[in-house]
Amino acid sequence: MRSHDQSVNDQFDPQAEAYLTSRIHADGPDLRSAAARVAAWAPSSAEALDVGCGAGHLSFVLAPHLMRVTALDPSQSMLATVMRAAARRGLTQVSVRQGRAEQLPYPDGQFGLVCTRYSAHHWLDLPAALHEMRRVLMAGGRLLLIDCLGEEHPLADTWLQSLELMRDPSHVRDRSLTQWRSLLTQAGFECVEHEIFPTRIEFASWVQRLRTPGELVSAIRALQARAPAEVQAALQLEPDGSFTAQTGLFWAAPASREGV
Repeated sequence: MRSHDQSVNDQFDPQAEAYLTSRIHADGPDLRSAAARVAAWAPSSAEALDVGCGAGHLSFVLAPHLMRVTALDPSQSMLATVMRAAARRGLTQVSVRQGRAEQLPYPDGQFGLVCTRYSAHHWLDLPAALHEMRRVLMAGGRLLLIDCLGEEHPLADTWLQSLELMRDPSHVRDRSLTQWRSLLTQAGFECVEHEIFPTRIEFASWVQRLRTPGELVSAIRALQARAPAEVQAALQLEPDGSFTAQTGLFWAAPASREGV
């Protein structure tokens, strides 16, 4: 029986190039907002750590505003993809390192910016990972966190999590806005601002990207067909299986007596 970490690597190692070219990962208003925030805030000497970097899209948009970005991921294939793509873009500020969010291989206070995008819903121990991100963040630094949001209403959330898991066995949980704010506070952060972006999930590419087996694709469609009206409205389910989820962006600072 394989561990969760092995399942994550099995799921994403063969799909590194698919994530590099995925429209939903390569572009989006959340990426543009992230770049604008970092450009307005970052000192010229700032170094960043991109945790669970995937194919590197967040690293790529932030790199021009930073002295250095280290893209960290457990998948060797993802890291190789990041290095090839960074070289093509001329982004010499980007380097890579293999590692897990729950055990960051760095000393305390090393980075001015710690960031992550579309990765945290795969982490087995999210509170531990957030504490690690706080640990390696220097005083006065910032956390930039972007991830899929869970639904606040339990009914809609149960259906969303079920669809996610059937499509991707490495899925752990999408957290709601309320849950994220609580988790960040518990990890020693103060949320300065947050944004929410509606994100349309095109069904065919969503399942193709992870090579979801045909029987599970059929099961997802069958489950969608049985969704109650409240779920159809919350997820804006479309006839072809496409739906609209929410992406959350959190801009946070270490909590301290001096504030932010």
